[in-house]
Amino acid sequence: MDFPELIAFLRSLWVVWFMALFIGIVAWAMWPSRRRRLEEHGQIPLRDDR
Repeated sequence: MDFPELIAFLRSLWVVWFMALFIGIVAWAMWPSRRRRLEEHGQIPLRDDR
């Protein structure tokens, strides 16, 4: 496999990389120990703390 073919192959893998990254971020956010804290952070703009 010469260099141009290698570059073309690696360019085709960017979709796989971004899908894995997206699934990893969603799994991290939805993990039970983090989910409650992140939901609390999501409610901050809706609070009336005046």
